[in-house]
Amino acid sequence: MTTIKLNKKSDDAQVKASKPPVRRTNAGVRDRSVAPPKVNVPVRDEQPTERKAERPEPSNQAPASAGQRNHRFDGKPRENSRDDDRQNARPAYSARPTDEREQAPRQARPQGVDTRITPRPDKNEPQYRQAPRRGGKVRDGYDAANTPQYGAAAKAAYKSTSISTELPRLSKVMAERGICSRREADEWIMNSWVMVDGVIIDTLGTRINPDAEIVISSYAHEVQAETVTIILHKPVGYVSGQAEDGYQPAIVLVHPDNEWLDDPELNQLHEREFQRRYLNGLAPAGRLDIDSTGMLVLTQDGRVARHLIGEDSTVEKEYLVRVEGTLDDDGLKRLNHGLSLDGEKLKPAKVSWQNEDQLRFVLREGKKRQIRRMCEMVGLHVVGLKRVRIGSVNLGKLPVGQWRYLRNGERF
Repeated sequence: MTTIKLNKKSDDAQVKASKPPVRRTNAGVRDRSVAPPKVNVPVRDEQPTERKAERPEPSNQAPASAGQRNHRFDGKPRENSRDDDRQNARPAYSARPTDEREQAPRQARPQGVDTRITPRPDKNEPQYRQAPRRGGKVRDGYDAANTPQYGAAAKAAYKSTSISTELPRLSKVMAERGICSRREADEWIMNSWVMVDGVIIDTLGTRINPDAEIVISSYAHEVQAETVTIILHKPVGYVSGQAEDGYQPAIVLVHPDNEWLDDPELNQLHEREFQRRYLNGLAPAGRLDIDSTGMLVLTQDGRVARHLIGEDSTVEKEYLVRVEGTLDDDGLKRLNHGLSLDGEKLKPAKVSWQNEDQLRFVLREGKKRQIRRMCEMVGLHVVGLKRVRIGSVNLGKLPVGQWRYLRNGERF
């Protein structure tokens, strides 16, 4: 049998253990066993001017409560203290007079110097002190590298040496000669594919002599040869351009499933496989309203688009129009020549009877809903309209909703 002996602590030892430990007395350390005194907080209803007026002057002596907030503060002013130096260097709020700027004399402007027109050579000067700069586009002949940047005098000197605007731009001359479209000309110029009188041009907006010799790089011809032109038999219910009023554009029909492969004149030796890039930049060259059907040309070639819908285009478009109503000889003469739309006289047309209820129109222009409006002027109502020819290219037996490539030997 084992006996365990327990030593019981005395009551004095328990009393000593329950007492808090004794802290060392240090004047610089706050006694945390006593609650700190309350700090007087200013009333919020005081006006800002009153608080600013009651703000005490900065001094080197710390307030009495500062020692209680920071236990490291010993209550004595410190020598060479940064805070004290900063406070001593900063004047009181009322030390600076309010009219100091008014009392300071203004510097006189130098005599005989007009700073409004004198160029400032210092480019590091703030922008708001500089004269306004002349800007512009490169294609308009603006040369940012050699243009004076400061003052009206510099502007006047630049105007006297500016590029003459009487000469046509290179891109316009190329488009007028049928080399390419203006958009293609800008791309070729940026790629340095154009040479004028033996000099390679790589700057947009360059103006040249209208009779200058223009030579195109073989790279440009290769890119141009890869463009496609598509003939589509547009059905009723499709718009020619972008989608509108919930109707789809005709370009959605251009995909491999709708290609007309039964074309009797299709060259099987040079069969072209449809590629996705053929849709890039493919746009309609001419309009055909939603209620009309027939031949619609979609092309990537700017030359074709300019030839068909340019301002000086004279390409014929042939239509078969089914009408209702009566038409006398005088009305037929007016359809051929004598009508005006939107205040402009129409170009002469060729209008004749195709059969008892169908007219044949041949136009050299294409205003919006032109044929329908012309028929209304002579008392006819159009119930069907189909375009069958553009230039020398015929719609032929191309089925509705299908398309084919423009053949190698075809020209509009």
